[in-house]
Amino acid sequence: MDENALRLEGVSKAYPGGQANVAALSGIDLRVEGGEFLIVTGPSGCGKSTLLHIMGAMDTPTSGHVYLGGRELSSLDDAALSRIRLEEVGFVYQFFNLIPTMTAHENVALPLILQKRPRSEVRSRAAAALERVEMGRRLDHFPRQLSGGEMQRVAIARAVVTRPRLILADEPTGNLDSHLGREVLELLA
Repeated sequence: MDENALRLEGVSKAYPGGQANVAALSGIDLRVEGGEFLIVTGPSGCGKSTLLHIMGAMDTPTSGHVYLGGRELSSLDDAALSRIRLEEVGFVYQFFNLIPTMTAHENVALPLILQKRPRSEVRSRAAAALERVEMGRRLDHFPRQLSGGEMQRVAIARAVVTRPRLILADEPTGNLDSHLGREVLELLA
């Protein structure tokens, strides 16, 4: 198996609800090879975000198995899963999840700081990632000073700055115009 592959086998996820459990996912089998670009579409509430969270080791399936780089995620402890999320998965959240008290540059730099990268590398890589999404002129702005599209671009820069094995994006172009949306998809691909 490709060391870079993501594989799901029989993944299901159910949430407790009133009289019965609510199935968000049921028996998902999926394989994504290194370098592949995959888009998951469907109506609101169909389980896309749940699927992304399970693929990115932020949630666990009710049943089934998830493998990333040949490792079965349910066999790993919390510390190992945290390390995978920090070093191997970049996530673009639907609602950005930027830290409001940090500038755009600081938000993008945070994963590199947590990886204990040298300060000069942190500064240069964070600035370069923001330049790639046309946010170089907004490095020192706080999220409250940015438009929705600008916050989206900062979130994308944060997701790619660590050069992760896997990038998961929940509606990454939802707040962008069509031109910038195409550029973002090219960057993610």
